[in-house]
Amino acid sequence: MTKPLAGPQTLLRTLNARAILEALARRGPLTRAELMGETGLSRTAVTQVLRMLEAGGAVASAGVDRATRGPAATRVSLHPGLGFAAAVHVDHTAMHVTLVDPTGAVRAQHDAPLGRVEDRAADIAALIAECRETVQGPLRHVVVAMPGIVTPDGEIRDDQGPDGGALRATLTTQVECPVHIENDVNLAALAESESGVGRELSSFTLLLIDQGLGAGTVLGGVLHRGAAGIAGEVVYLPQPPLPIGAPVINEDVVADLALLHGRDPADPLLVHLDACGRGDDAAQAMIDELARRLVTVAGTVTLVIDPEAFVLAGHAAHPCFVAAVHRAAANVSHLLVLRFLTSAFGHEATMVGAIGQAASALRERSFSRFVAPGGMGTA
Repeated sequence: MTKPLAGPQTLLRTLNARAILEALARRGPLTRAELMGETGLSRTAVTQVLRMLEAGGAVASAGVDRATRGPAATRVSLHPGLGFAAAVHVDHTAMHVTLVDPTGAVRAQHDAPLGRVEDRAADIAALIAECRETVQGPLRHVVVAMPGIVTPDGEIRDDQGPDGGALRATLTTQVECPVHIENDVNLAALAESESGVGRELSSFTLLLIDQGLGAGTVLGGVLHRGAAGIAGEVVYLPQPPLPIGAPVINEDVVADLALLHGRDPADPLLVHLDACGRGDDAAQAMIDELARRLVTVAGTVTLVIDPEAFVLAGHAAHPCFVAAVHRAAANVSHLLVLRFLTSAFGHEATMVGAIGQAASALRERSFSRFVAPGGMGTA
């Protein structure tokens, strides 16, 4: 007779605890019966693990389900003491900070104009501190989204060269918790992959227009950053008749096209897009040229990695731009079949991605304290 398989009780308890914590993070407050349904665990297992998690400060009572009778009616939720994570988006004009709890729920938000580069870390820390004034609990993790090249070790490269990881190191000291820095377009791609139009795609490249054009690629569900973080810098892809090294789409290009077509070169791209939407022929001609350039970039990317689709985000998700892209793609369909989708989040894609990564890091950091061997009960 074959003996039943058995494993260490600590391992089983760890797996059960992780399942319960993940269910509470995913669904919010649940009763024991609901946890049984979510995890597949028995009532006894749920009760035992909840007792340990509550003693360790991982979960807390969250009221009573009035529709259910008896002790099982008590709801439990993740303990508020698990703390918060900060999602930060630094764009070209402002800083945006959002505090989230382990479920990903937004608990506080603040914005501020962009200051001097040398004050960047202090300004971000001050904005996070403002958010923390309205909530109770420790700050466990910070995710910062920034334009430009971000290397795997958190070094930022811009027009002034690499910063040697100085921003991350300084900010880590000021906020007293781990800091992760990521390229803004990469985070937008992660947002689409996890909860947007990329969820059902095996691969895609997100093309985002803000002050310039950037790309973020997800292959097999994994973000492709490149060995040095350079993957996605498509704004400088060669595109005849433009000279080598000339940007394909940025503010200077928009200004030059506006001047060429008799529009105000001082206006930002959004003004021209809105004018295009109202039927302005000159603005339409500008947008058609920008769309042609973007489609050429997409064609080049297709010949290298052949993604299943391209996701248009930022200003590229404007209805007038989307329509122009589809027209430009139709003109080259005899050469390449390019599929374009519109971002589920538009201009908010980067912050959605930063929030998702911040909440995920917070959960992992918090849960590991309770499910690691010997970790139960160490807050």
